[in-house]
Amino acid sequence: MNSTITLSPGEVLGFLLGTSVNIALLSFGARRLLGMRFPLLRTVCAGLVGQSAATPVIAGLAGGQRPGANAALAPFFLFVMLGTTVGLLVMMIVLVVWEALVPTGSVPPMRGWIPGLRRRFRRGLRYAHVSQVLARHGLGSLLQGRGAAPVRGVPDPTGGESDHRRARALASALEECGTTFTKLGQVLATRRDLLPPAYVASLGRLQDRTGTAPWPELAAVVESELGAPVAELFERVEEEPLASASVAQVHAVRLPGGVDAVVKIQRPGVKAQVTQDLDILRRLAARLEDRAVWARTMGVGNLAAGFDQSLREELDFRVEAENLAAVAAAGERPGIRIPRAYADLCTSRVLVMERLSGLPLSRSGARIDELGLSREVLARTLLEELLRQMLLDGVFHADPHPGNILLLDDGSLGLIDFGSVGRLDSTLREALQRMMFAFGVADSGALADALLDVVSRPDELDLPALERALGSFMARHLAPGGTLDARVFTDLTRLVTRFGLPVPPELAAVFRALATLEGVLTELSPGFDLIAAARSFGARAVTEQLEPEQLRRRAAEELLALLPALRRLPRRVDRIASALEDGRLNVNVRLLADRRDRRTAAALIGQLVSAVIAATCGLMAVRLLGMTAGPRLSTAVTLYQFFGYCLLVIASILALRLLLPVLRAPRDDREG
Repeated sequence: MNSTITLSPGEVLGFLLGTSVNIALLSFGARRLLGMRFPLLRTVCAGLVGQSAATPVIAGLAGGQRPGANAALAPFFLFVMLGTTVGLLVMMIVLVVWEALVPTGSVPPMRGWIPGLRRRFRRGLRYAHVSQVLARHGLGSLLQGRGAAPVRGVPDPTGGESDHRRARALASALEECGTTFTKLGQVLATRRDLLPPAYVASLGRLQDRTGTAPWPELAAVVESELGAPVAELFERVEEEPLASASVAQVHAVRLPGGVDAVVKIQRPGVKAQVTQDLDILRRLAARLEDRAVWARTMGVGNLAAGFDQSLREELDFRVEAENLAAVAAAGERPGIRIPRAYADLCTSRVLVMERLSGLPLSRSGARIDELGLSREVLARTLLEELLRQMLLDGVFHADPHPGNILLLDDGSLGLIDFGSVGRLDSTLREALQRMMFAFGVADSGALADALLDVVSRPDELDLPALERALGSFMARHLAPGGTLDARVFTDLTRLVTRFGLPVPPELAAVFRALATLEGVLTELSPGFDLIAAARSFGARAVTEQLEPEQLRRRAAEELLALLPALRRLPRRVDRIASALEDGRLNVNVRLLADRRDRRTAAALIGQLVSAVIAATCGLMAVRLLGMTAGPRLSTAVTLYQFFGYCLLVIASILALRLLLPVLRAPRDDREG
């Protein structure tokens, strides 16, 4: 016979209200006991599970009895309290397990699910297309981490034929994948320190083959960004572009007043495409590092991260305008010109700057011969300009590849495309100067001292071993008659990281720029003695620093910095002398003087105490639960067993409090 239970609206409302209050109380207790906050949806779901677990526990403890004439209220109240605590424990277990399986923040909020799904769908299609292109060009095994490694210095068992074939396939695949991947190939072509010559040659022939965008589309971008019609902004515009790349297009213009200039305009829609492709590149790099030893050796993840940062900066033309102003503030040097940006006509997608008339260095071979210029002089001028920017000015061109260097009509060199620059503070500049000096005199001790001034020194560093390794490094690369090529920077980085010394991003940018420049100088002037040129520049820079005017300026700066300490010095010396004379001089050493040390020690002691209490409560609970004798609170539970259940709940709660920080700590460390 079927029976139907009918509830009145008031009873339903009371049930919902009571359940909501119970869940709210359980949620408050769980958050307080675990010491962490959780998303609302996760908390409500865990609260429902805890609430559902509490009722059968109470019924089981009471043995089917109900409070009334035949049952004491006090034991039943104790069962309710214990059952509610068990529900709280169940809720905490659900939260901890959920946190272990799906960490907080790993799933986007519900309000972003639909846009996120659309983005993931588009990214998935693009990822599938890129993977298909690589596989079609025979690079599937490379993507899976198998096959010959494209690493400089690793021998190819096929005698080099495999290298040439794979290099051509890689260049074709990157070109087919479009804008971002073509730029990646162009950047990799400058990394002669990492890639074999076959890859450098094939990738070096990559060109942005994107067709020119029609001028009306670009004019709409200019008018939208600058808020005025093109006819009011420029007296004349050449609709045929001077240069056309995948990210931007450059047109010659004439400003009001007859000043010739160029306008660099970002292509419509390119930012969204590049952002999506950069995300795919990072995923591909992480996949390769997980599967291939050669990818970890090359540092594919760091390469992708550096390329990502550089390209994102290039997408904001305001950064380039600021960089141009910073580099130009150091003043022009003979033989080098840097265009001036017109700040009032620059936005994130439009950049108007001075026009430099010339050809990219990569296409200037014949022009150099026509003008009768010395390739060695040009190479020396270019090297000294970059070294001066690094060592003296503190702002340098971080991507000096051949396309960003112009041979101007008057025979001088022009530097363009300052979308990516490096910045060095005075400490780093001084350390680099001492490193240059140490290279010049082959002093491994001085080189180690300069390095340790710019990196975090680990406590377990073996300094003599580091000096011996640096001495061996300099003997190998800087021996008489040797040549300084791009491998020296990679080898130095690997040597430093092998000793657990993290290379600062600024110093890594210096090494990358010098490695890129080395390839340019080699193409410009084969046989150019980079070591001799760098030593000559270093000697002149030191001589300039020793000029009377420079010495006076530096002495004045140092004196101003020391003046406050010098004023306090006599009084402090007098106090020390008086204390020494009276026998009152002592030294106090305070352990855990730093508040962070005290906090860490207190946390460790607290965790240890909690672990001991949890273990003790657990052992006592097991002992009490096994005791069947004693006063009975119900037909199912004795008083001793009730105490055992209470201790078991306490032990479980303490264990969860200890477990949750362990689950969250690795993610917090990565985010930090």
